[in-house]
Amino acid sequence: MKLMSSPASPFGRKVKMTILMKNLKDKVEILTVDATKGDATLNAANPMGRIPVLVTDDGSAIHDSHVICEYLDHIGTGPALFPRNSDRWDTLTRASLADGIIEAALLKVYEGRYRPENMKVQSWVDRLDAKIDTSLAMLEKAPPMWKDAPDYGHLTLAAALGYLDFRHGGTWRKTYPKLVAWLDTFAKAVPGYEASKPPMA
Repeated sequence: MKLMSSPASPFGRKVKMTILMKNLKDKVEILTVDATKGDATLNAANPMGRIPVLVTDDGSAIHDSHVICEYLDHIGTGPALFPRNSDRWDTLTRASLADGIIEAALLKVYEGRYRPENMKVQSWVDRLDAKIDTSLAMLEKAPPMWKDAPDYGHLTLAAALGYLDFRHGGTWRKTYPKLVAWLDTFAKAVPGYEASKPPMA
């Protein structure tokens, strides 16, 4: 199989962690693509031109990190990342919240990267910051621990916090010490977290 992604993508990082957690490292080739430059191979696999995309052995393209992670959970070995019992809804809700943090953080990056300085809207940036802070404050009250092994919701949250470190200078760490400790615990439990870390360029 082939995974099209970027080292900087937090959604791609979720998939890379899943690959390692599900013992699929030797079955997936990771291809680096630049989604910002209209990569033809990427666009052929996903007409939205978004990463990550997984191309399976039969040539089928699976996209959206959630769908890819669930597929890999289905075919890989090791602890289930997507519970099959009633815990599933907690896992998916936690992952949805973490995805929301990632999306708000990405929009902040895009605001600075693509909008001309004289057209930037500070009230929009403030709104994105509020979404991130409100979410982190809720999680800080009771960081979501696991019993036997982290699940998809946990790894999505780890990817979100890692992206705040990578693109936003880790400023969240000053305000949310319980989440800092939680991420340290996750990193020790999941070696794939460090292995999937983007280069700090």
